[in-house]
Amino acid sequence: MKDFAITNIKNLVGVWEQSPLVPLRRNELADLPQLPNAWITVQDGLIADYGQGKLPNIYNELPHIDAQGGHVMPCFVDSHTHIVYAASREQEFVARTKGETYEEIAANGGGILNSAKRVATASEDELFKSAFERLLLCANQGTGAIEIKSGYGLSTESELKMLRVIKRLKSVSPIPIKATFLGAHAFPMEYKQNQQAYIDIIVNEMLPQIAANNLADYIDVFCDRGFFNIEQTRQILQAGKQYNLKGKIHGNELGLTGGVQAAVAENAISVDHLEYTSDEEINLLANSETIGTMLPSTAFFLGIPYPNARGMINSGAAIALASDFNPGSSPSGRMSFVISLACIKMKMTPAEAINAATINAAFAIEMQESLGTITKGKLGKLIITKPIPSVDYLPYNFGGDIIEKVL
Repeated sequence: MKDFAITNIKNLVGVWEQSPLVPLRRNELADLPQLPNAWITVQDGLIADYGQGKLPNIYNELPHIDAQGGHVMPCFVDSHTHIVYAASREQEFVARTKGETYEEIAANGGGILNSAKRVATASEDELFKSAFERLLLCANQGTGAIEIKSGYGLSTESELKMLRVIKRLKSVSPIPIKATFLGAHAFPMEYKQNQQAYIDIIVNEMLPQIAANNLADYIDVFCDRGFFNIEQTRQILQAGKQYNLKGKIHGNELGLTGGVQAAVAENAISVDHLEYTSDEEINLLANSETIGTMLPSTAFFLGIPYPNARGMINSGAAIALASDFNPGSSPSGRMSFVISLACIKMKMTPAEAINAATINAAFAIEMQESLGTITKGKLGKLIITKPIPSVDYLPYNFGGDIIEKVL
C-alpha cells in the first residue's frame, strides 16, 4: 500500500519537522517528540503530511486506516544481522547450558565454523528461502530496514554465494537492505596457523569479485580475542576502502581487545557489540563519528556483560541498538525485545532506546534521510501499536506483542 491515511492516533511518535542531521547524543537521545490526537498521510510510499484532530477533507479519498487509539511510530532499523544461514545451532545452546563457553565451543570447531560448514553444502535457493522467511518475520515484527552480513562462508565460493543471496533478497524485499561483506568473521581451520594466507584471500580474491559484481555496501571484521587482531583488522578495512566499501567492526564482545581503537582509527561507520569497554574506549567513541552499536540480546543469550550504555550516553558517544539476529548468539530479530533489554539491563530510558533503534540505527546504515523519524518525505514505513497507555509501555511489556499493524 503506497497511499493511505491513518486516523484516530493517540500519539504520533518520533515527529521531527526536520530530521536530525547527525546522530542523537547525550540529552538529545532522550528527545522523542510526540503529537497527540493525530493523523498522518502517506502518498507514493512517502510521508506526505500529518497533524492533530480531524483528517483534512483533502485526504478523504485516500484509503483510511483507523489506529483505534494506538500509537504510530517509525519502524525499527536493524543495523546488524546475520540472517542468511543454513541451520540453527541449538546443540551449542545445550552445550552452554552444561557449562561450555562460547569461546570453547568455537575453539572446538563450533560457532561460526559450524555455520560455515553448513553454508558450504547448502544451495543458493535453500539459503534464499530460509533467509526470506526470517526477513519477513523481522518485517512483521516492526523492522523497516535491515543490514545483512555474510561471514558464514569463509571461502571465496561460499562468501560470494551468501552475498548473491543477499542481493537476491534486496530485489524482492518489502524493506530496504544493506549488504555487508564479513569474510573476516573467523579463520577457517586450515588457516589457523597461517592467518595471513587467509587475509590474502580476502584481499586478493574475494574483494575484487565482490566489487566487480556490486555485492556489498560495507566491509566488516571480527576484531576480538581469538579472531582478528587490530593490525589484521586495519589491513582488511583499508583493502575494502580501495573498493569503496566503508568499514564496520565487530568489537569488544569478548574482552578489551582493541576493536574500538581500530574502528576509530579507520573512521568506521560503526563498531558493534561493545560488551567490554573501559573509559578509554568510551572516550574514544565520544570524540569520534563512529557509532557504537549495542546488541543486548547477544549479552542476554550468552550470559555475558551488557554494554555500558549509560557511560556511553553520558560521555557523548553516538549509540544505536540492533538485534544481531544469528543462529549462534542471538536467534531472534525482535527489536521490541532489544529495546526492552536496553531499558531493563542497560538502564536506558524508553525514549533513548527507541531513538537508538530508529533514527540512530538509521545513521548506522546511512539511511537517516529516508527512515528513523516521522518526517515529511521519508519512507512511510510505520508501526501501529495496539491501544497502549503510552509509548513507554513498549519496553515495559517485554515479550508482549503490542504491534497491531506494520505498514
